[in-house]
Formats: sequence, C-alpha cells, structure tokens
Amino acid sequence: MAEKTGNTGYKWFEIISWLWRMSRGNRTQAVLNAALGLFGVVVSLGSVWAVQRAIDIAAGARHGDLYMAVALMAGLILCDFAINIGRVWIKNILGIKAQNRMQRSMLNRLLRAEWSGRERFHSGDVINRLEQDVASVVTFVTETIPNTVSVLAMFIGAFIYLMRMDTVLAFITVGILPVFILASRIYVNRMRRYTRLVRTSDSNVQSILQETVQHRMLIKTLECGGMMLVHLDDKHAELRSHVRKRTVFSVYSNLILNTGFSLGYIIAFLWSAVRLYNHTLTFGAMTAFLQLVYRIQGPARDITKLAPAFVSVFTAAERLMELEDIPAETQGDDVKLSGKCGVRLSGVSYKYRDGKRMIIDNLSFDFKPGSCTAILGETGAGKTTLVRMILSLIHPQAGRAEIYSESGDVAVLSPLTRCNFVYVPQGNTLLSGTIRDNLSLGNSTATDDEMRDALKRACADFVLNLPDGLDTVAAEAGGGLSEGQAQRIAIARALLRNRAILLFDEATSALDPDTERRLLKNILSETDKTVIFITHRPAVVEYCDSVLTVEETKSE
Repeated sequence: MAEKTGNTGYKWFEIISWLWRMSRGNRTQAVLNAALGLFGVVVSLGSVWAVQRAIDIAAGARHGDLYMAVALMAGLILCDFAINIGRVWIKNILGIKAQNRMQRSMLNRLLRAEWSGRERFHSGDVINRLEQDVASVVTFVTETIPNTVSVLAMFIGAFIYLMRMDTVLAFITVGILPVFILASRIYVNRMRRYTRLVRTSDSNVQSILQETVQHRMLIKTLECGGMMLVHLDDKHAELRSHVRKRTVFSVYSNLILNTGFSLGYIIAFLWSAVRLYNHTLTFGAMTAFLQLVYRIQGPARDITKLAPAFVSVFTAAERLMELEDIPAETQGDDVKLSGKCGVRLSGVSYKYRDGKRMIIDNLSFDFKPGSCTAILGETGAGKTTLVRMILSLIHPQAGRAEIYSESGDVAVLSPLTRCNFVYVPQGNTLLSGTIRDNLSLGNSTATDDEMRDALKRACADFVLNLPDGLDTVAAEAGGGLSEGQAQRIAIARALLRNRAILLFDEATSALDPDTERRLLKNILSETDKTVIFITHRPAVVEYCDSVLTVEETKSE
C-alpha cells in the first residue's frame, strides 16, 4: 500500500501526479532554467580548469601564455554574469506569468465549485493558499526541479574531474553522503509536520486580519478592538511556537550536516596539503582540488536542501488539492428557456450539512409565469435557503424543483438554468471600482444609455447628477454611498441582466416608503417577468398577487 502523507489522506504519488499536471504551461520556463543551469555547470568547471592552468603557468609548472590564460578566465566570468542575468529575467518575467496563470486556474476552479452555505475554508485561509501556496508550487516546478538537474550535473561533473586527479580524495569527499540520505526520511517526516502546522497557523492569522479589517466599523462601535488584538496575539503566539519548533529542528539538523561537510573539507585540505608538501602536487592542482571539493559539497548541500523543499511544496500542494477537492457544479451549456417562465417546487426538503433540523420540509409551491410572489416568514424559517435552492446554489435532498415556460419547456433546476434568473441579495453587494464597473457585472456589453435607463428604473438616477456620473468611484462595499443608494445601484445592475425571473432578497430594506413604491411600480411594469420577493415590508406584499409563508420546522 502506498504511504499516506500527513493527515490529509493524499498519497505521495497523488501529490507528484498533481504537481506534474500543474507543470503544464510552465515547462518552457523549467526547460530554460535547466538549460541555463547546465550551461552554468560547464562554465563553472571550465573556470576551475582555467584557474588551475593560469596558476600553474604563473608558477612555471606549465608552459603557456599567461595573458591568454587570464583572458580565458575573464571570458568565463562574463559567461557566468550572462547566465545570472538570464536566470533573473526568467524568474521575474516568466515566473510571475506562471504564478498568475496558476492563481487564475485555482480561482476559476473555486468559482465553479459547489456552494455549500457553510464553507469548509475561511476566506482568509483561501486567500493565503492562493498566494503563498501557489507561489511555493510554481517556484518548485519552475526553479527547484530544473535547478536540481544542474546541481546533479555539477556534482557528477566535479566528482569525475576530481576522481581523474585523485580517486581516493574523490571518494572520501562523497563518502559522508549515504549517512545523510539514510537520515533524510526522519528529517522529512518531522519537518513536514512542523511545516503543516506553521502554514495552518499563518492562515489563521490572515483570517483574523481580514475579518478585523473587513468589519472595522463594527469592531469600533462595539469597542472590542482590544479583544480582537488579544485574539490576534493568541494566534501570533501559536504561529511563533510552531515556527520556533521548526527552526530548532532545522538548526539542529543543519548543524549536523554542516559538521559533516566541514570535516570533509578539512580532510580534503589536509590531503592536498600533504601532497603539495611531498611535491606530488602543484599549487595550481591544490587550488583545483579545493575548488572541486567545494563544487562537490555545494551541490551535495543543495541536494540535502531538497528535503525541506519537498516538504514545503508537498504541504502547499496538499492545501491546494484540498481546494480542488470541493465538488464542482454541473458544467455544460446554459439551459435558457424563452418567453415567460415559472418555478415549480414539488415536495422539496433540505437540511444543511450537520444540521439538527430540516430547514425546508416537504414544500410545494408554483411561482407561475408572470406572477409576483412575496415569501414571508420568521427569521431562520428558510426563506433565503429557498431562494438559494431556486438559484441551484443548493439542491433539494428530496422532491423536485424545476423551471418551466408557458410554451411547455421544462428543466430541472441546476447551475445550467441559472441563466434564467436575476438575483439581488440583501445588504450592500457593490464591489470596489466605478459605478460603471459594478453595472457591467450585470451586462458587460451594456451601453451608457442602457445603464442610465436601468438606473432610472431602479430609482438610482441620482448617479447621473454626481460630478463623475457613471465613473464615480465607490470604495470597498460601496464606501462613500449610503445603504439605500448602494441597494438601488445593485438593483439597476440586476435589471441590466434582463432575465425571465427576478429574485429580490430584502432588496428594498434600506429604502424609504416613497422610493420603495416608485421602485416597485417600475419593476412590476414589465408584465413578462416573474418576480419573487423575500420581504418583511408590507408595501411589497401589497404589490404581489400571491404569498408564500414559510414556517420554521421543529428540530428532529
């Protein structure tokens, strides 16, 4: 049986397979990095030979032109400069494109995932994964793996070069490596656990920071800033504790590793010094010996560093794979019905995951084409859940929910039928940007005239009197606008979508009675639309021709 990694249930080969899949589209960068690395190995080993040759010429141990020997060294140094410039260019230009590409892919996957209503991951944690974990994976795929190729090439090349000069010294230099290879399994397992704890704690800190900034006004008015800071301090302390444990283990491991490498270098120095003393080795050859030992131990150090690199990327990959494991919604072509449409619910029931009661229990109702219905009920009775079911954000666990047209077309409600609906959720749902940007979310091809008309119908024509009009900038969550103004702009955005069924979830709660009446008249003037209101407002009920009262079910 394949070994599981950590507590996530992912097996090694599953993670490696996922990383290979993620490398698609980034392999050009990986190949370029590997090619530059191999060229760098040739230049580095060539520099060893050039330095040895120049020293021996200067010492009289070899015949040749000293100036040409130095010129060759200078040429190799310039080649090394060019390689480093190329690596920087690839990292900064292609690297950011690779990271952007993967972030976009992961975000697209999240947008296509099912919405559960009780999300498994905090939004701050998700953002942390999309930023730091994506960066870790991209760096590993495009830099770490290609660099490993050049590291191995440098190790093998330097070893062969040294072995041709002194076989005994070559094997003494690499003799310590098997010990570290045997110890790597213990190192990886422990470091993997510490890294996972650090990444989880870091996500918790970001979640608190995000919520505190997002709800700053609430925290100020409740005067609970001190409480939030204490909460943050607790999470910071937890993060520091995990980082300290990981650091202590890493320092201890590196101390043992560096002691071994230092011992190997001292042995190599003593060996070459004795040969130089006995006149069996030139000064240039001794210099080459020491450079080659360094070029063997340097890659060997880098190879041992692959263990923490693998730990880091495996942890990051697992965290991203967890996001991908969220079930995806039904994919395919939109199922758009023509003409007037209605929604029919037949004995539908729904209970949230781990819920203690049925939120909706055996409900049947027909929202007929062209009708206007008010959904009433106490808080927690399931009104919003019902709208989510109509929008196929959730699905009935029993019964049948379908959309139908007057012409007789019928389709079971699914994400593919969402194209028939317009939805205005409760609260302020404007995004940061201009009012034009927000309206474009309803219809990306809408003209300025169409936007102005939608604003007038939504009683939001005050926008046209603002100094910048449609180009007025709203801060995050509609900052700079009143709740009523933001609500009317959100309604205008929905009207631009122009679909058969309109769903309003307490969408007029921030409006004064006169504005609410004018808005309702404008919306209901189009008799080809089916309108559904979730509301507590008596004025809204007066304009509806049917009422659905949802009652809270009893706990099981």
